[in-house]
Amino acid sequence: MAPLSPPEAANRPGRSTVAYGLAISTFVLFAWFIVARQSRPFNLTSIVPYRDNIADGFGRTLWVSIVSLIGSTSLGFFFYLLSASKVRYFRAFTDVFTEIIYGTPLLVMIMIMAFVIGPAFGSTNRAVMGFIGLIVYITPYMTNIFKSAIASIGAEQYMAMDLFGFTPYQRYRYIIIPQVVRILMPPLMNNFSLIIKGSALLNLLAYRELFYEITLMTNNNFRFVEGFLLMWLLYLMITIPLSQVTKWIDRRWGL
Repeated sequence: MAPLSPPEAANRPGRSTVAYGLAISTFVLFAWFIVARQSRPFNLTSIVPYRDNIADGFGRTLWVSIVSLIGSTSLGFFFYLLSASKVRYFRAFTDVFTEIIYGTPLLVMIMIMAFVIGPAFGSTNRAVMGFIGLIVYITPYMTNIFKSAIASIGAEQYMAMDLFGFTPYQRYRYIIIPQVVRILMPPLMNNFSLIIKGSALLNLLAYRELFYEITLMTNNNFRFVEGFLLMWLLYLMITIPLSQVTKWIDRRWGL
């Protein structure tokens, strides 16, 4: 057997596992060092009386994130259709909308929706308007995903479909949709992770998601270390698996 080249040797499964184990251990030791350096003893039992509220906040974070993903994906596809329209105004409207959102921080968008746009339409439910602001903010990112995915289908494929006499149903069922879905999935998962992290800003509007519930707990029992470390861990429990799913899709579908 020929000897492995240096890059191949470095990427062997056994060595990779050891490297990742050491890397994870480094961060665990760092967390232990931070906890050990606190002036008060680390005590997770102080969280127990608030476990139901924290679980409810965790569930609301997931609910808001899933609904935001669905809403922004649907709205993003609608704006993609506008951007592909033959009507020049629709294309210009989409471009201006995208530039406005890209130039606006997420926190500002949520506050504008809750305190400015909402009251202008007679809405006093700031949490709902902030939730809509999160959807609106993610929409142009979704639009760009659709643009990239659909643009990946070259003109030669359409020519081949015409040559073989594909019906519209066959075009989308066997050619267009499978390719678009393959390209959509990784960035869609990345945007879902972005939504989950952005949902923490809704606590400023008194929406009782995860960040709000744990902040409320720490204000009551002053266990800031335990509370914020728990919050960090719970967010990572959502976002890290999403990241791993995205990488798996990349490997599985060869994107």
